[in-house]
Amino acid sequence: MTGDFWSSQRVIVTGGAGFLGSYVVRELQACGAQEIYIADKKDYDLRQEAEVVRMYRDLPATMVIHLAATVGGIGINREHPGSFFYDNLMMGVLTMEHARRAGVQKFVALGTICAYPKFTPVPFHEDDLWNGYPEETNAPYGLAKKMLLVQAQAYRQEYGYNAVYLLPVNLYGPGDNFNPASSHVIPALIKKCIDARETGQAYIEAWGDGSPTREFLYVEDAARGIVMAAEHYNDPDPVNLGSSYEISIKDLVNLVVELTGFRGEVRWDTSKPNGQPRRKLDVSRARDRFGFEARTDFRTGLLRTIEWYEQHRAELPY
Repeated sequence: MTGDFWSSQRVIVTGGAGFLGSYVVRELQACGAQEIYIADKKDYDLRQEAEVVRMYRDLPATMVIHLAATVGGIGINREHPGSFFYDNLMMGVLTMEHARRAGVQKFVALGTICAYPKFTPVPFHEDDLWNGYPEETNAPYGLAKKMLLVQAQAYRQEYGYNAVYLLPVNLYGPGDNFNPASSHVIPALIKKCIDARETGQAYIEAWGDGSPTREFLYVEDAARGIVMAAEHYNDPDPVNLGSSYEISIKDLVNLVVELTGFRGEVRWDTSKPNGQPRRKLDVSRARDRFGFEARTDFRTGLLRTIEWYEQHRAELPY
């Protein structure tokens, strides 16, 4: 990555104070970006057109990396499908439209693995994105984020606008969301195991039957991939960002149990949904188009995430 490129950019990172956003900001700084604007939800409500207009008036950007999203695990997606759809759709549509109107030269849109059809052939290839309906528990969220791809391609076609679309797989790492009401599977399991270990619980409960598989990408790797694409990728095709490492939920639970030192039993609550049966990405397009490959071994990344939670859990409000 070239400092010359980034030193001339003025970059808005929406959601820049969040989990992924904070890593993207650090990666931009490491690459030599001098002017980085963190557009946090406390400053700009990107669901409101007037707020989006104000953001672009306040922050004279040459590039937007749009990470802001309303996100969570299966449970909160099932409880709030309407707000997850509305929030993500409105943020995406308004942020890209007004970037174009404001003359922002490039827009980097972050999609989601949840945009893929429920029964996508494994490994998921970008060309399969439209071959079916997403998994029901997070379809409203997935489809709202998928509209960013439609918008990006339509704007390129009509306006010649340089908008690109990236599809990160499930992320994890230090600083993740450990709130049990909204967390994804890895932080949820880490918190369950450590809490149970500390309180002497005999067992923990895990959702489903353990049979689904997932792929996870360490957050530092994800940030590096996003920044590489922001510099080097300028094509209309969507691009997966992943690690290409697939693990079953059952094996994941057993690994978290081992690494956290929990000695109790795991009980599977099969009344809870499994979610999508399998998730594993074809990551060749990111490698071929802009040279991105994940570097962090899964066990290493998990250990770092567990260590972070052990050190910071007393400070967390949940």
